[in-house]
Amino acid sequence: MTTFDAGRMFAFDLETTGTNPHECRIVTSALVRIDGGKVDARELLADPGVEIPEGAARVHGITTEKARAEGRPHADVLAETIAAIRQAWADGLTLVAYNAAYDLTVLRTQEPSFTIDGLVFDPYVIDRDRDRWRKGKRTLENACAHYGVRIDNAHEATSDALAAARLAWVMTKKTWPELADMPGDELMEYQALAHHERQADFRDYLARKGEDVSKFVVGGWPTDEIRRPVGA
Repeated sequence: MTTFDAGRMFAFDLETTGTNPHECRIVTSALVRIDGGKVDARELLADPGVEIPEGAARVHGITTEKARAEGRPHADVLAETIAAIRQAWADGLTLVAYNAAYDLTVLRTQEPSFTIDGLVFDPYVIDRDRDRWRKGKRTLENACAHYGVRIDNAHEATSDALAAARLAWVMTKKTWPELADMPGDELMEYQALAHHERQADFRDYLARKGEDVSKFVVGGWPTDEIRRPVGA
């Protein structure tokens, strides 16, 4: 596995029917290939085959009616998304996604044959670990504001994917350039461990506030396949 190259990224984002990656389905899939000075962006609209809850539609702007009228079959969008990611990895590009465990778990749940076969860079995990004491939310919008990165239209899949790529560039070119020198396997292991540790920290924070954490679970990274209590 090669090191991260900010000039060769495949940024990816899903907008979906809900917040649980083990249950939701794809509504839009943004696939942004950045190779040298060339940027190729495409966005796929799917008919998820189920009702899109009003809450989800308010977030990304896609209603059930629009998806049914204009969307492609969910299976086709899922297959094209996975094929594009696999091709990017085969070509040596790094997959970039903000909170990658969510999007990749959606793919893994919908298509169990999907596996992580290349390098993944997750600005959400990096930010939470490297700047863990910063107050405030860690949404994509907040991260972009903090790092001075442009985001054109939050929760529009292509805009989110491009913003994640810009964050990855800033993080590896300006803020923490040592990340770009880490061997790919080491970078993947670092992010997986950081994800687990930050989840455990959050569990401890809730416990100190007196909240019941007996059912608090932490998923894996870059996919959340085995859910178990933190510390179990």
